[in-house]
Amino acid sequence: MRRSMSHWAIATGLLAIVVLLLITPAAGAQPVSPTVRELVVGSVKDKQDQPVIDARVWLTNTGQDEVLVETETQDDGRFALSIDDPGAAAFQQSLTLHVERHHFEPLAMELTIEQSQDIVAWEPVALPDLVLQRRISLGFWAAVGVFVLMLVLIATSKMHNTLAALLGMALVLGLTYLGSLIVPDIYILDFEHALGYIDWNVIFLIMGMMIIIAVVEGTGIFQWLAFFAYRISGGRTWLLMAILMLITAVASAVLDNVTTMLLMTPITVQIALALNMNPLALLMPEVLASNVGGISTLVGTPTNILIGSYAGISFASFLTNLTPGVLLALTGLTLYSVFIYWGQLKKARSTVSPVLLQRLKENAQITQPAHLKKAGVVGLVMLILFLVGEGFHLTPAVTAMLGATALLVWIRPNIEEMIEAVDWTTLVFFMALFIAVGAIQEVGLISAIADTIGWLVGDNLVLAMLVIIWLGALMSTVIPNIPFTAAMLPVIGYLTSIIPGAENLSLFFCLSVGSAMGGNGSLIGASANLVTAGIAERAGYPITYSYFLKRGFPALLITVSLATLWLLLRFLVLG
Repeated sequence: MRRSMSHWAIATGLLAIVVLLLITPAAGAQPVSPTVRELVVGSVKDKQDQPVIDARVWLTNTGQDEVLVETETQDDGRFALSIDDPGAAAFQQSLTLHVERHHFEPLAMELTIEQSQDIVAWEPVALPDLVLQRRISLGFWAAVGVFVLMLVLIATSKMHNTLAALLGMALVLGLTYLGSLIVPDIYILDFEHALGYIDWNVIFLIMGMMIIIAVVEGTGIFQWLAFFAYRISGGRTWLLMAILMLITAVASAVLDNVTTMLLMTPITVQIALALNMNPLALLMPEVLASNVGGISTLVGTPTNILIGSYAGISFASFLTNLTPGVLLALTGLTLYSVFIYWGQLKKARSTVSPVLLQRLKENAQITQPAHLKKAGVVGLVMLILFLVGEGFHLTPAVTAMLGATALLVWIRPNIEEMIEAVDWTTLVFFMALFIAVGAIQEVGLISAIADTIGWLVGDNLVLAMLVIIWLGALMSTVIPNIPFTAAMLPVIGYLTSIIPGAENLSLFFCLSVGSAMGGNGSLIGASANLVTAGIAERAGYPITYSYFLKRGFPALLITVSLATLWLLLRFLVLG
């Protein structure tokens, strides 16, 4: 009984910490003393109407250097120059307001005579929005060079994804702290600002889902589903392919597609060998389906997790807006897969040997039915919270951590094994990636890209949707879709604010479709592709870059075209 109570006490404490970290708003400015008067208030923005944070703002007498009063802009770009003793500063009749921020041109604005007189009389002055212009410095080129280096290392597999991201982060901070001692203009961003670019909602959401997946994985449910697909296909290999693709797509919508392929690939290889087939004839359609099916939900792909957290898109919104397009794309993908592999499907044996069949049965057992039932209950409650939680500000990250902790307390597994099951390598990758992307956002590259796309599409929503979908799809064939999506989020946010009709977040859904389905275009396009290729190679059936390109790129064209039709219908016709 005491042990039970201690478990619940620990769980309650962990939940309290998680909830406080994730849903407690950041501490704002302290209440101003009643004796303090605001002399000048205003806000600082860039030319894309985005707030400029932590800009230094100060007031001087015109022609003099002495700082009379100063402050910094807040998260919304606003500032207030306040003073509690008008005699403490020697205000004259002509005052100048100064604004300075790294990677922006400094601004000095001489106030009007009336404004200066009001300040001298201790009367507040409200200024119009101040707009800072970007400055292309040596730090700009350093940040861009580091980011390109990171992408090249990831794309060419010269370095592990996480190590490449860590290298990018280290170079950014190293140039800021050490390089700027020699060349001040190479400054990029400091550690405090770097931490601000990490999306902790994403980190905690992935962590919670990884713990739940570790529990579900141990039950054997996915191996059972794969064998069940073989049994109900009745030896018809084309039907077996279709069923396996459907199972993979549905699983990828609930789990992430990397985990789905880790679970599906080994049993699929065994089924293919038992049918005297090349396993790639089933593995390729499965991995293509995983990249498509995961788009349906917030937690289905890492790119959706990034998009949902940035844009505040709920689980239900992903489900309702993207599922019809995903089903349409899956239908086209299934027909395409059956067509290109028809020769191998036709030659495959319709029966398996008794020895292989027995091996398949042994590997497809539900080993922990009690745990599976409990995971099902927790999963159902989580699904409900995912759907309705946004209504009372319950973020998906909190839901995931609540579900993970509740499941651990309920089934009492070896907690060390469960913590080890968390892929800390992936979490570190995301944190380092956020900082690397934050660096190019800090120096203005994201703003330049947004300006270019904004100039290209103007105020045409249809053109913007097409550009975002196909730019994401094609770029994801040469750049892994996770860093590409992370870099594009501020761009889409800017376009959403300036294009009429885009306030329905349609461009974010276009980015979701383009980046995820674009991952099917090449071997490096999505993490699930690389994971599947690694397992297949260990089984003696390597998936080369050229083979994946030959089979995957036509699938990209088909699925993205069908999904594009749905998105245009959904947001332009149905409204």
